[in-house]
Amino acid sequence: MKKGQILENIKIEKLVFWGKGFVRLEDWKVAFITGGAIPGALVDLRIIKKRKDFYETQITRVIQKSSIETGDYDLFPGAPWMNIKYSEQLKIKQSQIEEALFHVRKYQEDINFLPIIPAPEQFGYRNKIEFSFGKFISHKLDIFQEFNIWFHARGDFSRVEDYDSCLLIDTEQNEIYKKIRQFTKDSGLPVYDQKIWTGFWRHFMMRKMHFSGEILLVLSLFPSYFKSETNTNFDEIKSLNQIKEFMCSLAREFQSIKSIYISHNGNKADTLIGDMELVYGNETISENLLWLSFDIWPKSFFQTNSQGAEILYSLVRDFFTSYQGEEKVWTILDLYAGTGTIGMIFSDIAQEVISVELVEEASQNWKNNAEKNGVNNMSFVNAKVEVFLEEYLKNDKQADLLIIDPPRAGMHPDALPNILKFWTQQIIYVSCNPATLARDLQYILENSAYRIEKIQAVDMFPHTHHIETVVSLVKKES
Repeated sequence: MKKGQILENIKIEKLVFWGKGFVRLEDWKVAFITGGAIPGALVDLRIIKKRKDFYETQITRVIQKSSIETGDYDLFPGAPWMNIKYSEQLKIKQSQIEEALFHVRKYQEDINFLPIIPAPEQFGYRNKIEFSFGKFISHKLDIFQEFNIWFHARGDFSRVEDYDSCLLIDTEQNEIYKKIRQFTKDSGLPVYDQKIWTGFWRHFMMRKMHFSGEILLVLSLFPSYFKSETNTNFDEIKSLNQIKEFMCSLAREFQSIKSIYISHNGNKADTLIGDMELVYGNETISENLLWLSFDIWPKSFFQTNSQGAEILYSLVRDFFTSYQGEEKVWTILDLYAGTGTIGMIFSDIAQEVISVELVEEASQNWKNNAEKNGVNNMSFVNAKVEVFLEEYLKNDKQADLLIIDPPRAGMHPDALPNILKFWTQQIIYVSCNPATLARDLQYILENSAYRIEKIQAVDMFPHTHHIETVVSLVKKES
């Protein structure tokens, strides 16, 4: 088989993590299928890359749709599984977790997989969404779209598509988005062109907190547009004042809008945030999770599904109390802490919580939130986890509980040996990537007296491949 070859009448076996389809071929190699793969569908595939042990392919023709496909929706980049029945999405995610840990069974056969927890809402669940402005010009396809706003096309980041709504946000958010879309299209100002670094409109970001209902808007502009000699048709001050007045009129129309920023974004990279100018309302909006209240800045990291976050954090707490009870512990290390939210949720049952996070801004924001909630037994350390652990143990310090919530890459290899040097009877590991979770668990089981007590996944992002998984590791009885 070679690159470009068409493979006919292939039945897609399953979806693997990252949403790719999987099939085993006659030559015993496997094919991974990008874009729109649904288990059970009969398709033709084109080989786009040939590797030593597998092929990368894409669908050229759907011969027969899968029985689990609904066909109810137009697919879009933020929700590639939209046409898979939700009950089947949960089955796929559950099987992906169990398959990812297949080799871990070499070290522990009796792994207790609890059933995945469904999302409370399948639609309108996102509390943060970002839209890009862009154009799509193709003489070959006879397409000349000069002003688009929505998501980047799946598999083609250079192309921004153009739609007037999104099923992952609620009705109010969609109404605000439509007004932004119409205003910018009517403005006469062009979209930013990433290839030649010119244009005006760049991004629009909206946060709407589920429990508080408060909304924060950020409109991202290219500030150097008016400086070009070719753009003398527009008066900079007048144009910016008109934009600000329009944004403030949205706040008068939608009472939930509490904060509006203009991002004067001169970065060449395709990023939302530049020099932030507050043009309306407060610097922050607030959200409530469990018994805590959080201030949210434009650049704050915060779980994008508030209802799902409550379920996830409650599960982490339950995994602790079901094993250790409600009695207080002395010291908790909250590693890869990000916002410090998990540490705050445990602050009432700890003498001390130490949250370790590399990003200084994240720690500063959530230090403010700890003070807001009257949490005075937390400290925030800006450091790489592997460096912090080395120094912490050098000083003969210990901890009674480790909570680990690493990024997709998993734990740093230098951090893994050191987490095994603590006396703690339990480690709680929160993962957003089954592959790196399996890798880290395999190391822990192979090199320590820990065993997996239980594992449970939480579906926080319906219609996508993303999975959050919580694992309780406990010391074997002597």
